[in-house]
Amino acid sequence: MLPDGFLRLDPRVIQVRQIGGLVTAVVFGAVALFVLGSVGLRVRPTWTIVGLGAIGWFVGTILLAVWHWLWPVRAYAHASYRLDADGLEIRRGVIWKRVVNVPRSRVQHTDVSQGPIERSYGLSTLIVHTAGSEHARVALSGLSREDALALRDQLLPRDGRDAV
Repeated sequence: MLPDGFLRLDPRVIQVRQIGGLVTAVVFGAVALFVLGSVGLRVRPTWTIVGLGAIGWFVGTILLAVWHWLWPVRAYAHASYRLDADGLEIRRGVIWKRVVNVPRSRVQHTDVSQGPIERSYGLSTLIVHTAGSEHARVALSGLSREDALALRDQLLPRDGRDAV
């Protein structure tokens, strides 16, 4: 159950993060295999060590892939945002909860970006640049393209003046 006024991210973000995670698992597995092979060529291990290394590599890669498949579902359930008269509030975190508040008066400019996987799913990331040094760049990924553009437009100053 979400608190009043909070919205969920687009559910397609789960698939986008799962795909990104599986790509990470494949790359990690390939690098680990390369390292194991390089070490194996220099050390000349016994077949027992080669077998244990191969089993460890396989199990590690599979566990990493499973983690990256299941975690986005949990993370999605714990992510929400709200835009009100005061500004943008983003809540995230399964284990470590994080709440980021961006007051409207601190917004300098906004961007909407899409990576190739996001674009194929019709999703975007809203990037809010603020005055100050901490959290000077706040990103909210997992929004539909339309929602990201609408949030961007709502965060811009309404009176035609710069926010700073």
